[in-house]
Amino acid sequence: MLDAVVVGAGPNGLTAAVELARRGFSVAVFEARSTVGGGARTEELTLPGFRHDPCSAAHPLAINSPAFRALPLERYGLEWLHAELPMAHPFPDGSAAVLARTVGETAASFGPRDADAYRRLVEPFLPKWDTLARDFMSLPLTALPRDPVTLARFGLAGLPPSTLLMRRFRDEPAKALFSGLVAHVMAPLGGFATGAIGLVFALAAHARGWPVARGGSQSLSDALAAYLRDLGGSVHTDYEVKRLDDLPPARAYVFDTSPTALARIAGFGNHYAGYRYGPGVFKIDYALDGPVPWTAKEARAAGTVQVGASSAEIGAALRAVSREGRAPDKPFLITVQPSVVDPTRAPAGKHVFWAYGHVPHGWTGDLTDTIERQLERFAPGFRDRVLARATAGPPELAARNANYIGGDIASGAVSGLQLLLRPKPTLFPYRTPHPAVFICSSATPPGPGVHGMSGHNAAKAVWKRLRQT
Repeated sequence: MLDAVVVGAGPNGLTAAVELARRGFSVAVFEARSTVGGGARTEELTLPGFRHDPCSAAHPLAINSPAFRALPLERYGLEWLHAELPMAHPFPDGSAAVLARTVGETAASFGPRDADAYRRLVEPFLPKWDTLARDFMSLPLTALPRDPVTLARFGLAGLPPSTLLMRRFRDEPAKALFSGLVAHVMAPLGGFATGAIGLVFALAAHARGWPVARGGSQSLSDALAAYLRDLGGSVHTDYEVKRLDDLPPARAYVFDTSPTALARIAGFGNHYAGYRYGPGVFKIDYALDGPVPWTAKEARAAGTVQVGASSAEIGAALRAVSREGRAPDKPFLITVQPSVVDPTRAPAGKHVFWAYGHVPHGWTGDLTDTIERQLERFAPGFRDRVLARATAGPPELAARNANYIGGDIASGAVSGLQLLLRPKPTLFPYRTPHPAVFICSSATPPGPGVHGMSGHNAAKAVWKRLRQT
């Protein structure tokens, strides 16, 4: 009998398996698709030789993850590549705000009226970033924080809505860039603790950057799987699990799935009926004949580019999706251009690029023209560079990854108390009604993103049970 079976080979499932195998437990992972990866995959979606990341491509949380940093993933092929700028936020007039590696360069891009305010916001946390990151990405409700004073100060700054935090800023460059940071998790700007979301992304960039993985996000997943195999674990692909009886006998079962899928497979009925899913996204992967012709020179040097003309425009786009139930006319876009720094992603002289905008949950329309009109405002002539495109709305995203219900790539609404207490309001989020069944997906703390910490935290609960039985 195995000690543990993990269902789902995304970053969290693989991390949970690795953590258990490192402690001497026998582990097997079962994945429905033909390759491991979940939200960290790389595929040729458009033309031969163009390697796209169907979901996550830039990794500020992965490079800052306490779980990943403790693992020897570089030995297994993972290499982080950094663009000249982690992120840029261009404006229609050709100017741009930037999220740079240094606080000074970032603050300077906001202009003289907001530079000092930004420094005062982030500089107190940077010297203690590693401890702070471990505290808020671990189990704040059940584990004693290593630095409770800094965590409390961070809470005072970040728990209010981002709209309150942004009152520190007077001009649009700082407001727009920070609004965009919050929108990465599809949270309304006025929501609880949304200030913390923006702060985390900013601090992550200053601490270690927003890199891409050489060769694509698949290399992160492949490194985790290779390390697991060296530890004695096994990975089984093309293995769909419909009920617990489909799995081999084990002392514990760990699910890197949505709460909905877990309830169906394990027979938990309506246990997770109150779990809310959030907006979806419409994503386009592009094969380009050259780099994106951004008007702002800073955007040409950045790995990630936020596209939104103002904080008001970004807020209106989020409201259209979350409150009005419609696709926005001028969507806020998150874009990543990996081949700016990684030449392995496309043939010589060519580029890969992706962009996505938020849409209502389960939306079935086509946002291609709207997204490209928005891109043309900031990169005139963009459409002339397009060799091929692969589009995916909520139905296609859900078909690619069963955890993306209704196109929700955050695996659950990141708003209200569910931002912190997910998938249920409990001190033990990784446990389920069955004492031998656990959940480790992004539907558990600390939530969405490629960081493996949900798997890391869940593994702690699993090995505690295994040592007691």
